[in-house]
Order: sequence, then C-alpha cells, then structure tokens
Amino acid sequence: MSSLEERDMGVAAPGSSTSGLGVVAVGAALEAVAGVAAMQEEVAIRRDGPETDPDEPPKKRVRLPEGEAGKLEERLYSVLCCTVCLDLPKASVYQCTNGHLMCAGCFIHLLADSRLKEEQATCPNCRCEISKNLCCRNLAVEKAVSELPADCPFCLKQFPRSTLERHQKEECQDRCVCHTGVNCLTCTRPYLVTLCKYKRIGCPWQGPFHELPAHEGECCHPNKTGAELMGVLGEMDQSHRRDMQLYNSIFGLLCYEKIGFTEVQFRPYRTDDFITRLYYETPRFTVLNQTWVLKARVNDSERNPNLSCKRTLSFQLLLKSKVNSPLECSFLLLKGPYDDVRIKPVIHHHAFSNDTNETEYVLLPISDSVECNKLLAAKNINLRLFIFQIQK
Repeated sequence: MSSLEERDMGVAAPGSSTSGLGVVAVGAALEAVAGVAAMQEEVAIRRDGPETDPDEPPKKRVRLPEGEAGKLEERLYSVLCCTVCLDLPKASVYQCTNGHLMCAGCFIHLLADSRLKEEQATCPNCRCEISKNLCCRNLAVEKAVSELPADCPFCLKQFPRSTLERHQKEECQDRCVCHTGVNCLTCTRPYLVTLCKYKRIGCPWQGPFHELPAHEGECCHPNKTGAELMGVLGEMDQSHRRDMQLYNSIFGLLCYEKIGFTEVQFRPYRTDDFITRLYYETPRFTVLNQTWVLKARVNDSERNPNLSCKRTLSFQLLLKSKVNSPLECSFLLLKGPYDDVRIKPVIHHHAFSNDTNETEYVLLPISDSVECNKLLAAKNINLRLFIFQIQK
C-alpha cells in the first residue's frame, strides 16, 4: 500500500513523524462519535421516557406540579370572581352587557341602592346600565365555579364546590353538630343536620360528628331530675305556645263572616322634600265594599337609607271611604303568588272611623335585609292583603 493510500486511510506510514498524531486523531474521533451517540440516547430517554413494556397502555398527559396547578386556580379565581365583592359566586351569576360578572347578592344590592338614590344602576367596572332586563345569567361561569375546589371548614379537605355543601351536611366526620337545629345562632358553622337525641330536654352539646356517639353515651341530661328539666321544658313550651297562638288566630279569622283579600302592588314614589325620600303606595283598591290604600316606607323614612346595610320596610293601611260607624278589622300581609320573598304572617288590629282612618306604620315581617333588597330591586312590590271584619 502506498503512503498516499495510507494517509488517506488515516494511518501513518512506519517511521513517519506523524504516526503519533494519527493515532491521537483516530482516538479523538472515536470518542466524539461515542459522545454524540450517548447524547442522542439521553435525549431520546428524556423525550420518550424510559423503555416501557409494549403491552402497557399509552400514558396520559403529564399533570402539572401542585404549585403550577395552584397558580392556575388562583388565576381562575381572579377571572371568575364577582366584580363587586371580589369573591367567587355561590349561586347565580349575572353579567352586564360588556360581560362583567356579579353575584346575585351584589347584583340585587346594586339595584336596591339605585332605587334608594333615584339613579340608574350601573356596572361598577364599565359604568354601563344594568337592570333585570339588560343583564342575564352566565351559566358557563356558574358551572365553572361549581367545579373549582374549595376547602371544607371542618376537615380542611378539598372538594368541588358543587359537592361541598352535601359533604358538609351529610358526609364530613368533623362537621359541627348543634342542638339548635339547621340555623344555629350561637355556632359559627351553619351546616348542622345531626342533633343530640337529648336536645329536647335541653342538651346544649355541640361538636364534631364523630364524637356524637360517645357524647350520647355519656350525656348527663337523661339522669337529671324532673325539677331540673322543668326550666328548659318551660322555655320550649312557651315558644311552641306562641306559634300555636298565631296559627289558631289565623284559623279563627277564617271563620269570620266578612273576609276579603286582594293582590296589591306597591309602586315607588318620591317625596317633595328638599332631600327626597323613597316611599311606596298602592293604587286604590276595594275590599269589603270599602276603598283602601296601602303605603310603605324604607327604614322608617331614614334620611339616607342607602348608607345603611340594615334595611326594613314598614307599611300602613288607610281607609279612603267614609263610614257611618266604626269598622273594626284585623289584617295581615303575605307574599304574592309569584314572589319568592319570605314573609312571616303577623296579625294587626285597628278600629277604622272617619277620624282614625289610618293605622300606625308597622314592620313588614320579612326575615332580613337581603329579603328587603329583593323587594327594593323589583320594579313593583306585589303582596297579598287579607282583611277580616270583626262582628260585634
């Protein structure tokens, strides 16, 4: 083989001064090739993962680390939260014409405030007009919020919001158990469904659900004497008597000869004062062959009821007809047939005459300020009035 062929093959001729250099070059080349192969194998392992069994099913998409998932949930919270209270909606979600979201409570509160201030309600973000006709519910956001995780306040585990309430009421082993029933005023955790079986004789115990059997086994109330239990039973009997007295009074009124009822519609008006106040009044209506009018006012004509979170409605009944003799009546207001406001019946009495043709203002027995805001946010307030004429 000639020296040229040997040089072309990368092998130095014997006795040549380049023989050492040729051997080093070949070794370096071999090392480079091996390094490239190793790098390619490492890249393939990183990309495809370790070699797996061919019978193994295909892998699912790689899950995000917990930190990144938490950040995603936080971003969703900021996107789906109410623009007023900055909290995730718990029920219905309304949106303005530009798509800004409001929970049902804040939406009703904005409409009620606009009614009190005699202004057009606007979106707090873009200031476009909002009303029950202009705004609509966003069902996609409601469903998305219901799937977001939330912590159970008892066991501190996470559940989708759509199942959290059922978990708190029925499944959580650490849920609060209270003697006062579903709506406990002394307990900060209102998800109460299981009670101590001795609550009817005054047991005040409350605690986690898993401690209930042990408590009932050690409860001291079954061993109390009758004299010790009389105080608790007396309070319970007194509350029961009040409820029965109301029901018996209503049943007694239904036995009267002259009974009349009608649906009334309160319409909003403004006073002529320098600082106008909101009040409501119904058109004249006829019951028991007499002409009547109902009036209502907010917070007993407080100067700025829009600055108060506590809101009430009070009403009075006025007789517009002239009568020859005093007309003694009992009356009560109930919710209308198509409203969802909760009103507890309360019976009022008054003897109408030409000199005393109007009653004092009495509170409309709604449960809280949220129910009052529902009435204020409506265009008109629709209720049902019953009048019973007392025969001498």
